[in-house]
Amino acid sequence: MTQFLDLNLPIQDPTWIFFLVLLVILMAPLVFNRLRIPHLIGMIIAGVLVGEHGLNLLERDASFEIFGKVGMYYIMLLAGLEIDMEGFKQNISRGMKFGALTTLIPFAFGFVSGFYLLGYPAATSLLLACIFGSHTLVSYPIISRYGLQRNPAVSISIAATMIALLTTLLILAILSGSYRGDNGLWFWTCFIIKFSAYFAGLFFLFPRIIRWFFKRFRDRIVQFTFVITMVFFAAVMAELCGIEGLVGAFMAGLIFNRFIPRTIPLMNRIEFVGNALFIPYFLVGVGMLVNLRPMFTDTSAMLVALVIVVFSTFSKFLASHVAGLSFGFSAPRRLMMFGLSEAHAAGAIAMVMVGAGLQIAPGVPLMSNAVLNGVVVMILVSCIISSIATDAGARRLTLAETKGQAAKDGAYEGDDEKILVTLNDYDSIDNILHTAIMMRNARMNRGLICLNVVNDNDRLNADENQKKSKECLAKAHELCTSADVPVQVQSRLAVNLVNGVVHALRENDASEIIIGMHKQIDYDKSLLGSFAQGLLQGMSRQVIIVRYNMPVNTLRKIHVAVPDDAEFEKGFLRWVERLARMAEQIGCKIDYYANGRTLETIRSHNQKHHKSLRGSYLRKDGWRDLSNLCDTVKEDHLLVVVSARPDSVSYQKPMTKLSKHLQEWFSHCSLMVIYPDQLGNNTDSSSLFNPIN
Repeated sequence: MTQFLDLNLPIQDPTWIFFLVLLVILMAPLVFNRLRIPHLIGMIIAGVLVGEHGLNLLERDASFEIFGKVGMYYIMLLAGLEIDMEGFKQNISRGMKFGALTTLIPFAFGFVSGFYLLGYPAATSLLLACIFGSHTLVSYPIISRYGLQRNPAVSISIAATMIALLTTLLILAILSGSYRGDNGLWFWTCFIIKFSAYFAGLFFLFPRIIRWFFKRFRDRIVQFTFVITMVFFAAVMAELCGIEGLVGAFMAGLIFNRFIPRTIPLMNRIEFVGNALFIPYFLVGVGMLVNLRPMFTDTSAMLVALVIVVFSTFSKFLASHVAGLSFGFSAPRRLMMFGLSEAHAAGAIAMVMVGAGLQIAPGVPLMSNAVLNGVVVMILVSCIISSIATDAGARRLTLAETKGQAAKDGAYEGDDEKILVTLNDYDSIDNILHTAIMMRNARMNRGLICLNVVNDNDRLNADENQKKSKECLAKAHELCTSADVPVQVQSRLAVNLVNGVVHALRENDASEIIIGMHKQIDYDKSLLGSFAQGLLQGMSRQVIIVRYNMPVNTLRKIHVAVPDDAEFEKGFLRWVERLARMAEQIGCKIDYYANGRTLETIRSHNQKHHKSLRGSYLRKDGWRDLSNLCDTVKEDHLLVVVSARPDSVSYQKPMTKLSKHLQEWFSHCSLMVIYPDQLGNNTDSSSLFNPIN
């Protein structure tokens, strides 16, 4: 205690600095949640209090610079990772329109307020206009908390953020270049070449490097480190090209979006580390920049701050309101757009630093202390308003959509989804469980049942088999919990493995089962091995048999071969729904091969429940043309063959040779064989298959 009392302020000891920051990160949500105030605001206000302009407990040293920058990049990374890519593509034109409005309207307000109201030179007013026009997605973690990442208003706001940031940074580059003397033709020629080469490298080299790495390295820590390394590499290269590193982090997130589905543990780890440490550290650092003392001692400083805050806020509100009305958005969506586009943080800080280093004339800075203080106050106020507006809009939108969905589908009554996964091969657990996690209805949040059956006849290897069973189930439990998926793990002894699985399925009232395929398909069996054959004979629930040659998240396309009359099977919509969810989670295209009537049924369901699905519906006989798919299905594709049990509606004689055909024609690719459910009632399917928001 004596040492603490004798400690000089601001605190210099790294242990105490980190302790106090962690204490702020811990206490701010607890305190402000009780006050029904978004805890992001608490982080910023706490930064004001502990900073050198508050209680002077902490100095904004290099640690805040480093962690703050990581936090900024993390926000942009998560925005790129979590965005609905199909929705982003569909809304890109509206995003550009909103981007233009939320850049140009505040830009005009910024220049007018600086040049005419405050009487600043044109260059200073232009810099102020750039700050007004830019914004940062500070409140994006609120969107993630409400699960609204796929909402069109969010996709539009993210696209607008990139447009606003790029436009204002380009104008800033022209402004700063004119004072530094590097604004000639050669400078801009080099800039355009570097800019083009940068984006070409991102979109052509990054995906290939990522796919290669994920195929060869499965260690979770290594994969996490690889993702962060690539994000910072993209940011570093962006800065070398004269672009703000935020743009590089966002572009890296967009590219990783395809390889990191929301359902896999890697995504959970990325979100956890960012939201627990780096993003709060950034927000605390933003608060430490704020100096409110001049507002109470200098009337002119107060006037400058008031003008900047009022005009910047009103201009962003006006832009989002005009854009939202033109898109036909409801009031909560317009409020959410305003919240996402209101915060001035990362971009504004970068521009302030540039402005502080430029001089209009010798000894005359481009940005005076009054403007600097006014902009910093604007950063504080805009982050607070942004958090409040985003939280209010997201809450109202979530309540409205929840009520509408509950009225539509009866709050999921009647849905019997309960997926059982058998795990006997330690090396294939990751892919099989990832398949189950992607196929489950995330909104229902029902857990998986992971089962390992030990052969009780094998007395000689009983101890070894029990040990392997525990290892398999421990790995399954770890993977599911790291993905925030509820799970039950079960191990049982059985003289007959098939009977053990069938009994477990009935005891748990499971709706379907996912099993691994034999590494070598048995030619002598009419189905895919004696184990699968026994399951199909002993139960009438849906059976999915899988074999992957690579990680699920690296697949580039899914091909689905569907037999004639498949739509008349009672379990038809179950597998259609499972595959649609899986394709959406991976973010890959899915091609269906079937006759016209079957295709129309599949298309109708997908267009109603999975509007963002990238599906193609190709009129073919999925079974008679199976051999013709040899050249179409590539090594990094997944072939899904929908089969049928004997005597069912869609059963065809060629199905008896399925094992032979798959081994002969498709040994090079990943495979999935589905035997649809023989139970259920298609008339109740609307309550069984609900889309994932």
